[in-house]
Amino acid sequence: MAETGTLYIVATPIGNLEDITHRAQRILHQVDTIVAEDTRHTAHLLNHLNIKRPLIAYHAHNENDKTDFVLQMLMEGKDIALVSDAGTPLVSDPGFPLVRAAQEANIPVVPLPGPCALITALSVSGLSPLPFYFAGFLSPKAGARMAALEALKPMNATLIFYEAPHRLLESAKSMEAVFGNRMACLARELTKQFETVLRLPLNELVSRIESDPNQQRGEAVLLIEGNAGSEDTGEADRVLSILLRELPLKQAVALCADISGEAKNSLYEKALLIKQSL
Repeated sequence: MAETGTLYIVATPIGNLEDITHRAQRILHQVDTIVAEDTRHTAHLLNHLNIKRPLIAYHAHNENDKTDFVLQMLMEGKDIALVSDAGTPLVSDPGFPLVRAAQEANIPVVPLPGPCALITALSVSGLSPLPFYFAGFLSPKAGARMAALEALKPMNATLIFYEAPHRLLESAKSMEAVFGNRMACLARELTKQFETVLRLPLNELVSRIESDPNQQRGEAVLLIEGNAGSEDTGEADRVLSILLRELPLKQAVALCADISGEAKNSLYEKALLIKQSL
């Protein structure tokens, strides 16, 4: 039986082209074909890297039709790289049907890690990095958007959303209506010339977006502080007190966070106070 090719999942820069990895460059040089969300956009990157390889368009409107075509190429022994317009493929971008089909056909699927907008934004947001929940893009329909936000409201995790510039203000207002005045962060145009990271209470962030048209330009990541309150914070305090009698502070906080679902940072502050009284 002939040997199959390999499907490489290649992360590409989200803005600054210097963020391409050496390994990504090597693989893009070596593969037989590159499957791209937008061939024109990827051609710009390949020209910058002086890479000449055939391109196949693979996007939200044709991924089901093109999956079998690309899979056949892999079965014939062709090595293929999958890229999105920016960042890590499949993260709110096309590619899932192809990856699943390749795995089901026992074709090697190899990840090449690199830039990812949600992780980049989380790292500079000033909001708790763990746990976090990535919700992707919200529905453009107001009712569906509000319902999705209401479902996320109880979560004790930093909430992360992608949003297009023309819907940014509308989505931010919906978030304020549901989440109140939680701390939030807008990370916009990351790694690009006009990169902006704003960390403000939601009401102030909405006002800033509304009053400054520049904040409604470019791709954006919105991060919202999780629900720091617990259904039964008294129970969490009781558990924390018991654990602190037997365990070091950091270990007690970590274990209590796992049990109660409360954020580690808030539990750490409580633990310091409890420790003083023991």
